[in-house]
Amino acid sequence: MSLTPAFLDELRARTLLSALIGKTVKLTKAGREFKGCCPFHNEKTPSFYVNDDKSFYHCFGCSAHGDAIRWMTEQRGLPFIDAVKELAQAAGMEMPAQDRQSVERAERAKGLHDLMADAAQFFTDQLNGIAGAEARALLERRGIKAETARTFGMGYSPDSRGKLREALKSYGDPALIEAGMLIKVDDKDPYDRFRGRLMIPIRDARGRVIAFGGRVIGQGEPKYLNSPDTPLFDKGRTLYNLDRAAPASRKSGRVIVVEGYMDVIALAQAGFGEAVAPLGTALTEHQLERLWRLSDVPILCFDGDAAGQKAAIRAALRALPGLAPGRSLRFVTLPEGQDPDDLVRARGPSAFDALLEKPESLVDRLWAHEYAAEPLDTPEQRAGLKRRLMTHAEAIADPDVRHEYQAEFRRRIDDLFARPKRDFTPRQFTPRRPGTKWTPPLPPVTAEAKAVRAAGIDRLLAKAVLAGLIRHPTEIARHMEVLGSLKLVDGALGRLFEAVVDLALEDRALDSQRLITILGSSGLGQITTDLLRADATPYSFTQDGAEPERASADLDEAIAIMVARPEVDAALAQATSELEMSASDEAFQRQMELLREQRALELRLANLIQANNDA
Repeated sequence: MSLTPAFLDELRARTLLSALIGKTVKLTKAGREFKGCCPFHNEKTPSFYVNDDKSFYHCFGCSAHGDAIRWMTEQRGLPFIDAVKELAQAAGMEMPAQDRQSVERAERAKGLHDLMADAAQFFTDQLNGIAGAEARALLERRGIKAETARTFGMGYSPDSRGKLREALKSYGDPALIEAGMLIKVDDKDPYDRFRGRLMIPIRDARGRVIAFGGRVIGQGEPKYLNSPDTPLFDKGRTLYNLDRAAPASRKSGRVIVVEGYMDVIALAQAGFGEAVAPLGTALTEHQLERLWRLSDVPILCFDGDAAGQKAAIRAALRALPGLAPGRSLRFVTLPEGQDPDDLVRARGPSAFDALLEKPESLVDRLWAHEYAAEPLDTPEQRAGLKRRLMTHAEAIADPDVRHEYQAEFRRRIDDLFARPKRDFTPRQFTPRRPGTKWTPPLPPVTAEAKAVRAAGIDRLLAKAVLAGLIRHPTEIARHMEVLGSLKLVDGALGRLFEAVVDLALEDRALDSQRLITILGSSGLGQITTDLLRADATPYSFTQDGAEPERASADLDEAIAIMVARPEVDAALAQATSELEMSASDEAFQRQMELLREQRALELRLANLIQANNDA
């Protein structure tokens, strides 16, 4: 099958994006666009916009962006070709003819899907028959209700080498071997792979059976046996229960990852339908990407034993390259010797819910793991801790997140080692200006207080950043979450910023010269020219002909400083006011920390200027 650009463009043109998205997201008219609360992250104030004229959606909160096809793959979890087929059917378009090989592959896959569905039905019939008594007793001992077993399609494979083969003989041995249902050894007759086991169907994102997991009924090894990889099943790309967890996660706003099938089933029975599990392996990069499509911060809930905690740290390390602003992992550690199944059966759903309310962040999990890895008595051991933590931070691809992890690890290391551990008697504090009228302290820095990103922002630095974005418009999409707050900047600078962002989002391939030309024709030419003067701002990213990699890195750093500085200033003002009120050692230490952060930001900005002067 050949999906040409012309076909895909026509498909997008025939799809009314607001109607498609409006099936699951409440949208309201906002001028020429529609807006609503973003389905990709939890929010109370709408920042998700749908533009039918331009056929794209965009969230200014989490930077989710795409067209109708992207919506189907990201929000619905469909494979690309299935998304195209569903949209084409709704639009009344015929899919392009498949080539001969594609037709053969599709027919073979259809045959295997039919085979697996019939195998699942065979196992279900066996569970409900005379042969399944022992398996039903196991379910009863595990507290799995008959209704739950039916919902998950559970079954039983007879302890026989040929009953399944005989029941599905119409498909032929080659197909049964290809589907992983028979084992073929040398020239001997093939025999049933699953024998004497409780059978658990594994489904794809569309709910089709693609594999099985089998749990031994009595004693025996292995305790769990999975289907091998087949044309339908890739265990490194599949998550158990994804087809049911995806819609449940959109309602709950979270997705929970546990270790095994029975944990998923027990949690679903207890009301936690958003649980999934990997299939006998550590979480892979592909599985993490599927999880991030469902939730910005999935919750990993592994057993409290050594094996469970080892699995958790492996997942944490594997996630590092994929971290992005707002995208991470959280962790829940179960009581020693218990898994989710044990917990909900012994103490009820409320006990598990209480654990989910207080998850551990990824940075806390990494810190705790490395802190406990070895003693920290010698300089060499302390240096080892620093090196391990910084190595983890370097694995993060996103420059903003990487910088924040490096800064956080440095702060924790300083807190642990740099300050002397001694008793400290608070000194008598004398205000600098005796007799001045007392004023109440500033309120805590809340989401509303973060409006200082607009009101308290350094306009000279904001102008430099805007000049850099005009020279490097492809950088805009990477910083949408941060740049969204700049929309509050008023006057000509604000209007220019909005125009630059809108143009860059409309055309992701827009280059600097075309952007400048369009801005000139829209009445913003003079302010653009002033911003781009060679002597206007002393940064690499504002200069014509700068090295792209360096300009990109310096622009990342400038944006990070621009956002952090007003928040640090506001927090410092609050800490100073609290110190004047309480004269406590804690308030003094907080003020000193913020002063150091403020000086560090000033030094980082000075380094950007110095580096440019040295070039």
